[in-house]
Order: sequence, then C-alpha cells, then structure tokens
Amino acid sequence: MITVETNKGKSITEHRVEIVERKGTGHPDYMCDAIMDAVSVALSAEYLKVFGAILHHNIDKSLLVAGRVEKWFGGGRVVQPMELIIGDRATFAAGGRTIPVADIAVEAAKSWIRHNMRLVDPERHLNCRVVLAPGSEELTDIFVRPGTVRVANDTSAAVGYYPLSPTEQAVLGLERFLNSKGFKERYPETGEDIKVMGLRWGKGLDITVAMPLIAGHIGSEREYFARKDAVRKEMAAFLEGFREFDRREVHFNTLDQEGRGLGGVYLTLLGTSAEDADSGQVGRGNRVNGLISVNRPLGTEAAAGKNPVSHVGKIYNVLAHRIARKVYEQIPGIKEVYVLLLSRIGTPVDAPRMAAVQVLLERGRTVNEIAKTAEGICAQELARMGEFCMELARGEYPVC
Repeated sequence: MITVETNKGKSITEHRVEIVERKGTGHPDYMCDAIMDAVSVALSAEYLKVFGAILHHNIDKSLLVAGRVEKWFGGGRVVQPMELIIGDRATFAAGGRTIPVADIAVEAAKSWIRHNMRLVDPERHLNCRVVLAPGSEELTDIFVRPGTVRVANDTSAAVGYYPLSPTEQAVLGLERFLNSKGFKERYPETGEDIKVMGLRWGKGLDITVAMPLIAGHIGSEREYFARKDAVRKEMAAFLEGFREFDRREVHFNTLDQEGRGLGGVYLTLLGTSAEDADSGQVGRGNRVNGLISVNRPLGTEAAAGKNPVSHVGKIYNVLAHRIARKVYEQIPGIKEVYVLLLSRIGTPVDAPRMAAVQVLLERGRTVNEIAKTAEGICAQELARMGEFCMELARGEYPVC
C-alpha cells in the first residue's frame, strides 16, 4: 500500500532549536558499524561466487572492546590490543559446499582497518573473536523459497527524509572535512576519532568537536595547545562557508585544561579512543544518512551488517531516504519529504505493508497536485527492489 499525505508539522528550519550529531570514522561506534557492514559485503560476494545467491546472514551484533595503552608526549605503546567481537548469524554450508566464514569476516575487518585507520595495525593492535553461528531453520528457509525477491525476515519500520537542513549539512561536512585525505596530510597530528555536535539556536550555529591529537606528533603540552589552536581556526574557517547562519562558534576538545600535563589534554596513540577509553557497539552510531538528528524521526533498527536481500532493517532504512530524496528532487514546490516504510514478516520486501510519503509543501501547493507523481516514484523504487538489494550487497550505499 502506498499513500501520500500532507505533513502538518513545521519545517526543521522553522524550529528554534535543532540538535545534530555525527560520529566520525575513528569513533568506536562508527568503526563497529562500518566493519560489520564490510563483513556483510564480503560474505555476500562469497555467497554469490560459491552458491550463486546471497544466503542467510546477519552480522549486526558486534562489540569493539577498548584496549590499553601508555601515552606520553612524543609517543607511547600498546599494552593490550583492542578486541573486536563479530556476531551474530551466518550460513557456513549449503548443498554440500562450505565457505570459511570466520576467515572472511576477520579479513574484511582487518582490511577496513588498514584502509581507514592510519596508525592502527590490525595484526598487532586488534584481536578478532568470531562468534557467528548458523541461523534458525525458519529464517534460513527464506533463502531457498522460490521467487526473485526475498520475503522480509522481520516486521519492522523505517523512516527517511530529505533534504538535509543547513545544520545537518554543516555537521556532516565538518567531520568529512576533518577526516579528509587533504586535511590529514596538512595536519597528520589529528586522529580519526571525531565527534561533532551541532546546536542551532535561532540563526546561530554552535559546534562542539572532540578530536584527539596523536601523541607521537606532540612533543609537549605547549605544542599541543599551539596545534589545537591552529586546527580550531581551520574548523572556524570551514564553517564560514555556511552563510545561512548569522553567527558561528566552534568549541574544540573542551575538557582540556592547561597546566595539567597529560591529564589536561586529549591525546591518543592510534587515533581512536577505542585504544584505551571507549568501547563501541553496532547501532549506537549514525543513521544511514550519516547523522543523528534529534529533531527528526529516527528508526530503531541498526542497518549495519544486516542481510541486504531480506532484512528490512537495512533495506527499508536506506530505501526510505532514497525515495524521499527522489520525491524532493523530482517534484517542485516541496519543502521537506518524509517516507515511512513498514514490513510484515513473510511478505516480499518489494511489497511493504505501508509506504507513506509525507510532504511539507510550499505555500500555494496542494497534496492532490503531487500525490500521483509521488506514488509513481515510490512504486518505481519498489519495482527495482531486486536491483537495489544487489547494490546494497555490493556496499554501494553507506550505512553510517
């Protein structure tokens, strides 16, 4: 069922207060999400290669347990590696053939670390513990039932929206800027573990950033605060590009206190707080559009690592945002679009129990003028579900 209706609320930019968060590449929660999704992509590829189809797996239960390090100005050492626990369910064998699930999972995790964390050596700084097991008979049976589109393995709801507000764009853009290749080349002393919290109050933007500096690049407390000041000025210059705000303030590593030595600065050895301070878990990080927007409706499912052809917790979360964007871009006169998708377990994923498109319209527009077109866009996206699921399986859509 597809329905189109008017959203009676206010546009996000009309709220006096807006709060938006993003956890960056080296944040332990982001690492868990990204790594588990990389495992799902790797397993999907192997299933297709060996069996000709993606088989049952859900790699959406994971814990990154913080290790222990010793740090000092100018360096440090790893005392105890981080530990990555990889769960939850996977298919190990079918039709008399087996695949090395544990080996694939561990290599996918280590590969992600190698490509995204400059200072973490996955062979020395990370231990992996695989606790994957075969799934239940009823859920694995989904994958041998006839049909080109799988049935949903859960009754679940998801929501997506578009466009991003200026606050959301600023928060997302700042983290990507700070973790960009160019920035890290100019400021190699900055770590990947970044958290950006944005507060818009009226037309003012207040940004708080946590980002460690690398102990090996910082020789003294004095040097730390000098480098910190230079980096903060770079953040402020970046935010100057967001002219929608009357004023822009940036606060950086606000727990710091001069004169307290190592106790008053945010240093890491490897670029992530998972080395000794903070563990991570799937589902505690960004939503699939890369943000945690407190003012927006949020789904409850963790998309990362879920099966890309049957688990609506992944499929519908990504698809809802995709549909919202297409409706906004293809139909003039819309301020905002929200898309709600609801599955029913056992029903094909291309036939949701409900697909609701909610539109916030510009003055003078009516829902009757746009309803048919919006329904058509939604129907077109559902009709290409098989292709979309394979795009998910290849990792073409980020989930954090």
